[in-house]
Amino acid sequence: MPMPMPLPAPYDHHHQGHHHANWTAGRYHYGPMIPPPATPYIEHQKAVTIRNDVNLKKESLRVERDSENPGKFLVAFTFDATVAGSITIIFFAKEGENCKLTPTKESILPPVIVHFEQGLGQNFIQPSGTGIAFSMFEEAELLQDVDVYPLAIKADACPANLTDADGEPVPGSTNSQITQAVFDKDKGEYKVKVLKQILWVNGMRYELQEIYGIGNSVESDFDGNDPGKECVICLSEPRDTTVLPCRHMCMCSGCAKVLRFQTNRCPICRQPVERLLEIKVNNGNEEESN
Repeated sequence: MPMPMPLPAPYDHHHQGHHHANWTAGRYHYGPMIPPPATPYIEHQKAVTIRNDVNLKKESLRVERDSENPGKFLVAFTFDATVAGSITIIFFAKEGENCKLTPTKESILPPVIVHFEQGLGQNFIQPSGTGIAFSMFEEAELLQDVDVYPLAIKADACPANLTDADGEPVPGSTNSQITQAVFDKDKGEYKVKVLKQILWVNGMRYELQEIYGIGNSVESDFDGNDPGKECVICLSEPRDTTVLPCRHMCMCSGCAKVLRFQTNRCPICRQPVERLLEIKVNNGNEEESN
């Protein structure tokens, strides 16, 4: 059985530079030191402001019984509009190129178009007689959310200065918000469950995402006495940076710039961080993107 070789002394003038040993925590390591794994690079971006002229408040979206047509239900919701436009209700809609929605059961449920004027907090309810009779469809059809959405609502905003002589929108000028939903059965009653909200602006499609923690920042000016508004790391600066993809708005931009070189985990949920998104919301000024 071979005898183990004795370890060299931690510092030897006669052999220095020949055995290449490194002294670390009382142990010898031959060869070069292995550096710790590098923290993955995390991209830090600033948010781009996109004008949204009409917004359907998704928490208000519901169906109500049509009192004049037993067995039928009407789509209802609240919305804000800074310009005039139109709302289109489409049942069993398939989304195609350029956010075009095609009704797949148009023969029995044609799309319903209702025009609206500028105004905040407007209440919408589908015209009586145009609603959906759930009994006509299989439950699986009403719950499906692949390719065809049981309910889609397209809100088109059309500023007056972008209409032609007949009052029709100039092609490519209309910005839209699309809400895609399914019907979810709860205690025997069908309710609306929103899956996606999409903005179609200047030929670009944006899918809207909730940001957790942004409500504290936008409700009023930053107040250092409110524990819900400050950065979770420095506990002094207001939150303005969101972690993606988990969407926690929990840091100030200064701490975020330091964090991205130290860890790739969200301070709130510990999920891996792919990007950091800086959103200036407190002063009301639009933030220019780099």
